[in-house]
Amino acid sequence: MIRVLLADDQSLVRAGFRALLDAQPDIEVAAEAADGEAAVARVRELRPDVVLMDIRMPRLDGLAATRQITADPELGAVRVVMLTTFELDEYVFEAIRSGASGFLVKDTEPEELLRAVRAVVDGDALLSPGVTRRLIEEFAARSKPPATARGLDELTEREREVMALVGIGLSNDEIARRLVVSPLTAKTHVSRTMVKLGARDRAQLVVLAYESGLVRPGWLG
Repeated sequence: MIRVLLADDQSLVRAGFRALLDAQPDIEVAAEAADGEAAVARVRELRPDVVLMDIRMPRLDGLAATRQITADPELGAVRVVMLTTFELDEYVFEAIRSGASGFLVKDTEPEELLRAVRAVVDGDALLSPGVTRRLIEEFAARSKPPATARGLDELTEREREVMALVGIGLSNDEIARRLVVSPLTAKTHVSRTMVKLGARDRAQLVVLAYESGLVRPGWLG
C-alpha cells in the first residue's frame, strides 16, 4: 500500500486528491496538512511514501518544507512531489535541486496523477519527457559552471551514456530504443547510476548530469 500525505492550504484541493487516491486499491491518504510546518511534522511522524506538496503555503512554503524533508537522512525513503498551478513555476527548479522528485500541475488528469504517484515510489521518472525537457532547458539556463560530480569516475562508459540520455530528457523506453537494449536493461543502468552517484531519483540525476558537465545546453533534441 502506497501511503500519501497531502500538503495544500486549499481544503477543496486536498478533498479532491483524497477522493481520487483513496479510491485506488494500492494507495491510501495517510494524512493531510494545510501548511508547510504541519507537513514536515506529519512526515516525521508518519513516514509516508509520497508527499504531494503545494509550493505556496502559509507559515512555511512548500519549497522550504521540501528542503527540511530531503535534508533529513531518516526521511530518505520519502519522495516529495511538488504541486504547482503553472507548469513552469519559478520555484520548481530550486525544488528539484533541493531533492524533490518532480512536480505536477494541479489540473493534471487523474490518470496522470495516479501514474506519477506509483512511478515515483518505484524510483522511475515522474516527469513526462516533454515536461522534463522544458525543465532541463530552464535548469540549463540557470545552472552553475560544471563541476565534477562525486562518483562520476566510478561510472562505466555505458552508464555515462545512459546518464547523458536521462539528462536530455529521454524516458527508459526511449533510452532502450536509442541503445538497442531492452527497457528493463535501460532501467537497470539508470538505477545503478543513481546508486553510484547517490541520487535520490531520476530528477536529481538530471541535475547531476548538468552540474557535472556531462550534458550541456544545446544538446536537447
